[in-house]
Amino acid sequence: MSFEKLINRSDMLGCVLCQNPSCSEACRKLDCGKLLRSIWFENEEYASLTLPEANPCTDCQAPCEKACVKNKADGTNTVKIKNLIERLYNVKTQSHDIESVRDIDFSCLKTDICGIPLENPFLLSSSVVASTYDMCARAFEAGWAGACFKTICNFPIHECSPRFSALNGDNNSFIGFKNIEQLSDHSVEENMQIFRQLKKNYPSKFILASIMGQNEEEWGTLAKKCQDAGADAIELNFSCPNMAEGGLGSDIGQVPELVTRFTRIAKEACTIPVIAKLTPNVASMSPAAEAAKKGGADGIAAINTIKSITGVNLHTYVSQPSVHGKSALGGYSGAAVKPIALRFIAELGQNKELAGLHITGMGGIENWTDAAEFILLGSGSLQVTTSVMKYGYRIIDDLKSGLALYMNQKGFTSISQMTGLGLDSFHLSTDTLERDSIIFPRFDTKKCIGCGRCALSCADGGHQALELTPERKIRLNGKKCVGCHLCILVCPQRAISSSGKRLILK
Repeated sequence: MSFEKLINRSDMLGCVLCQNPSCSEACRKLDCGKLLRSIWFENEEYASLTLPEANPCTDCQAPCEKACVKNKADGTNTVKIKNLIERLYNVKTQSHDIESVRDIDFSCLKTDICGIPLENPFLLSSSVVASTYDMCARAFEAGWAGACFKTICNFPIHECSPRFSALNGDNNSFIGFKNIEQLSDHSVEENMQIFRQLKKNYPSKFILASIMGQNEEEWGTLAKKCQDAGADAIELNFSCPNMAEGGLGSDIGQVPELVTRFTRIAKEACTIPVIAKLTPNVASMSPAAEAAKKGGADGIAAINTIKSITGVNLHTYVSQPSVHGKSALGGYSGAAVKPIALRFIAELGQNKELAGLHITGMGGIENWTDAAEFILLGSGSLQVTTSVMKYGYRIIDDLKSGLALYMNQKGFTSISQMTGLGLDSFHLSTDTLERDSIIFPRFDTKKCIGCGRCALSCADGGHQALELTPERKIRLNGKKCVGCHLCILVCPQRAISSSGKRLILK
């Protein structure tokens, strides 16, 4: 039970995570595509438990690799599928707390939002991924516990094209994502019909209705209509960065008095739980959260997207995305915003004035480890959009199985048991941290290839404590090392780790 990356996903960067993967069709003994997907989403330990006892890769000619679309595209194969599955078998032979997927108790994933049951903590967040009946139905069939439907409003929506841009990372997939999309372009009645149909066909799924009003009357009317159409709870959109003009969206979330006023109006108009979705475009989220509680909110949703510019075209000088030669601020999301999201979740979780409020967390959740981090810092439920836009609703398989395996190994029988466990060790200020000791790095000579990246970073960005010898070996100067661990972070071979031994300074 390591909870560390057992297989480095950089070893499979050539994989494009196909829909209906050809490798799975070619193998017929293993669902290769699903196994690769689990590795990508850091769920390799669960994947190893799904493997048959007899290794079908032994003496196999790897038809999976021959069928790979990358092989067809350029005549070579960059995804060593057979090797990756062999390594999953190595993971399988390691000591497991759980011997088989049949031994995993998935009931631990059951939770609730303000007392309303959820089969697992994962919901789609308010966005294009939850904007039609068909999309929500397919997500529910895939295993999502519910959906926060794309924000409903009374005013007309006319979207621009294009409306997305991104910063790319591994596998040419985006790590940061900007959108200038607005709200639901369906009429209120069309959306109410969708709610009624979803609730009829999927009565156990959680429908969270996101709404945005232009005045007090609209906030109350929309909340009541959503309740009457079958919504389980209301989410008040006080945070959309793309609707700021005219005092909407994040304009409201930055003014605590408005948060209190409109929350109270929604609470008075309905009897179901009301959750305030707050903006991260503030120095502190606590004033708005406390204002929401003052208005009667039952919970807080955080974070929404961050106002951003993702890039500027160096030829046209227009920032992205360009809409007929013009652009605008938009909402930034994806893996890149997770550290900011966790910061706000921790702030809310530690605020004693907010005790008793449900926190539904979002912002950069891509895999089960991300989900666990949000829960440990106080989130009782989770919402996902950007990762679904990248990989599809299918990611729910690894979100659920990875989190359930972790919880079983740690002995958690419910989400509530682990909610907030990481808050006591976290401090908003660094002033409280111990500063009279050093933990030196440890070097694995078997993994080290002598690239010198660690020595280069230490020389130019650290304390000149590392030297690359003529034999391409790393030498540590203990008198200069301050234990900052920059070397651990930059090593491409993961050959450096913490020694775990703390040297007390005199």
